[in-house]
Amino acid sequence: MRAHAADALILRTYRYGEADRIVVFLTADRGKRRGVAKNASRSRRRFGGALEPLTRGRVEYREREGRELVWLERIELSRSPLASIGHHGADESAHRFAHASYFAELIDEWAPDAQANERLFRLGAAVGEALTTGTSSTALARYFEYWLLRLEGLYPALETCPRCERATLADGAVLVAIDRLYVCDDCAVAGPRLSRDAVAFLKRAGSRTPAETAVERLGLQAQRELEDVHHRLIAMHLEKELRSARVVRELGPES
Repeated sequence: MRAHAADALILRTYRYGEADRIVVFLTADRGKRRGVAKNASRSRRRFGGALEPLTRGRVEYREREGRELVWLERIELSRSPLASIGHHGADESAHRFAHASYFAELIDEWAPDAQANERLFRLGAAVGEALTTGTSSTALARYFEYWLLRLEGLYPALETCPRCERATLADGAVLVAIDRLYVCDDCAVAGPRLSRDAVAFLKRAGSRTPAETAVERLGLQAQRELEDVHHRLIAMHLEKELRSARVVRELGPES
């Protein structure tokens, strides 16, 4: 068996027998992997609190050629977005936990097995870090969705209306979901609309870091507009709605 060690993001875990767990994790150089964590439910020394969604840590594992599952030896925790939850109120802590799960599930759905995607790893790591220190999980979620779609070449352009080729979209845009286009009001027949504030947020997101975005207070109307548009685009790509997305939505807006 070949031994490996890598910086990784924990995406999800699930039970495997009585005390073992299957751990899904993402590395920058070897992509998404799945591994058996023996006695993970009992071994605090080897795994501790490193199995929560979007946790970053040093993963040591062994793999055998031809086997999909690797053998996890230990995970050395370096950063967890849940570490600061105890310092916040119940409502904010619930939002942070739900968003960490949402980000991790999105990455899990997006990342193919065993294919390196350094940009996706860096995005997930930076968003997880921002979640520990920022004040707005909602703004961070809209940023993450935007960049996730953009990195895959799936985010519609927000410059000039592609139908009339005259109107700029700075004052607002309407999504034509079937064509994955934003168009101006005059060229739109129907569809979810982004206001000037929502478009301006996306423009800022294009040149900001997650940490800068996480301290931004996004207006409630812009929040709802972006959430609607992004979830439509994501659902079109994945052909389903994520369970964690429903949990986030049920929590409602941040106070």
